[in-house]
Amino acid sequence: MNATPIHRMSAAELAHAIAAKTVSPVEAVRAILARIERAQPILNAYITVAAETALDAARAAEARLMAGERLGPLHGVPFSVKDLLPTAGIRTTSGSLIFKDNVPKEDCLAVKRLKEAGAILIGKTATPEFGHKGTTDAPLFGRTANAWDPTRSSGGSSGGAATAVMAGLGPLAVATDGGGSTRIPAACNGAVGFKQSQGLVPHDQVPDVFNYLAYVTPMTRDVTDTALMLEAMAGPDACDPHSLFAPRGDLVGVALRARELRGVRIGIMPRFGDHAIDREALARFEDAAAVLRGLGAETREMTYDLGAIEPFWLVITHAYWNARFGPHLARHRAVMSPSLVGQLDAARDHSAAELQAALFERSRIYRAVQRWFESVDLVATPTLTRTALPIDHDFFAPIEIEGRKTDTMRRAHYPYTLPFNLTGNPALSLACGFHSDGLPLGLQLIGRRGEDAGVIAAAAAYERATPWHRRRPAIAGLED
Repeated sequence: MNATPIHRMSAAELAHAIAAKTVSPVEAVRAILARIERAQPILNAYITVAAETALDAARAAEARLMAGERLGPLHGVPFSVKDLLPTAGIRTTSGSLIFKDNVPKEDCLAVKRLKEAGAILIGKTATPEFGHKGTTDAPLFGRTANAWDPTRSSGGSSGGAATAVMAGLGPLAVATDGGGSTRIPAACNGAVGFKQSQGLVPHDQVPDVFNYLAYVTPMTRDVTDTALMLEAMAGPDACDPHSLFAPRGDLVGVALRARELRGVRIGIMPRFGDHAIDREALARFEDAAAVLRGLGAETREMTYDLGAIEPFWLVITHAYWNARFGPHLARHRAVMSPSLVGQLDAARDHSAAELQAALFERSRIYRAVQRWFESVDLVATPTLTRTALPIDHDFFAPIEIEGRKTDTMRRAHYPYTLPFNLTGNPALSLACGFHSDGLPLGLQLIGRRGEDAGVIAAAAAYERATPWHRRRPAIAGLED
């Protein structure tokens, strides 16, 4: 008999319990499905719940378990997938009315690998249309609420994934990150969101395999589960040239062994330029830096030297969106998200020369970030400038920080996340405390390209030294 409810168990704990036959795969899947059914009217984290498919897979997993077959590291563990990524036989909408009836024939590579590790796909989590913004809402399904406060946004664009893991709607979620889309909702909800080094998890869905900014990523409740999930998804594949040279390593072992940071040099970078940051967010970041020092890290203040990032990120992203999604405008403008339509209209104004200039800037930013790591091993920043925004925040409206209107969301809420999609460096967000408004705040740790294990180790050591990952939201109507 397990004292911990299944929905509160980590993936590692649940996999161990299933292997020990104290929890069955069918029992695990039924428990998560029941909780999703109760949570959906409150949080709206899922677009599609694949109950019958998941139960069939759970019964098959149980039969293999009882037959004594060799099991994968995630045997019987439920997971969800952001609805941007294709899943065989399960509706994949990209959060768009245009694709509301789209049912792919094949899984994307990351999903295929998780299934090979024994995990059971339970459903598709919410995303804004085509993942175009840092909040999660769309004409297809409405708004997704923050796990801690239903009047606040879950962040985005992997908002459904973050809300799901923190609300106990499955311990593992496949997310994506094109400018912070994993780390933003992770910080808003107190989850662990990791944008790994470019190529560590091959991306078989991007049309441009050489210049992509978006990554297929893990979203979990703790760092060990992040490592466990990443190990299942990582490894070279010919579909992605970046993956052929990406180191892998024993990430789970690194996470389990991490206890101190003696000799690790960490650059402390509280601000990216002159943007505003909430005083409590800054204070919690300073508290986190003190914990890192207490673990033995050698910390030093660093000054941000990259200049404005968003204008160049925007040109590159808009050019991509215009080529990929622009053709839908002529036939489907009336049913598309207004915030997406506005950006696609703006995207048509960029010239080829502007795009090439932005790509030159990407190279400059890449080289500048790599120079950071000549003097430090990791860089620590806040993940966001404040806690989660109101659930109905207009994407184009300025955000408020301590009662003062600042700039639009992308510039003012998450300036810390954009650079590392451009550079390919690993960047992880985990909870570093709570604001007086009751919402979590995030610490971002950035490492050298290919040194994901160092980021995992530092995050795991920090997590062990702090209580934040053990806190769970009290959701009215969704009590244990």
